[in-house]
Amino acid sequence: MTKNKEPRRYWLMKSEPDAYSWDDLVAEGEGTWDGVRNHRAANNLRAMREGDEAFFYHSNIGLEIVGIVRVSVPGLADPSDPEGKWAAVKVQPVRKLARPVTLKQVKADPALAEMELVRLSRLSVAEVLPSEWQYILNMSES
Repeated sequence: MTKNKEPRRYWLMKSEPDAYSWDDLVAEGEGTWDGVRNHRAANNLRAMREGDEAFFYHSNIGLEIVGIVRVSVPGLADPSDPEGKWAAVKVQPVRKLARPVTLKQVKADPALAEMELVRLSRLSVAEVLPSEWQYILNMSES
């Protein structure tokens, strides 16, 4: 899936569902993840490679992980930034989770206490460790 030899990395990408929801992405088939104006989140976008996967998280309304997306085109300049300083990627939907995993569930689980979603709660694009990724997938299926 990835064109390079680096192992796949995992991420969590937040979007307000009334602005851009999981269903919006599914309807489009591929969307541009842009508008990120936080340096750490933008660096996470820059670190993404084709084939990396991310949890799609509904922020503000719902506060839950609802699906999985795959990075289809990394390394873009943010088209919403006229100065060209900020990063963007294109993503495609992979699948909806069997059952959403809420922020409340994540915060209540000691195994996820060090997750960036918990520690850096305002970060809109966060890294997810492989162990955290698998743990959340298991939560969504139980």
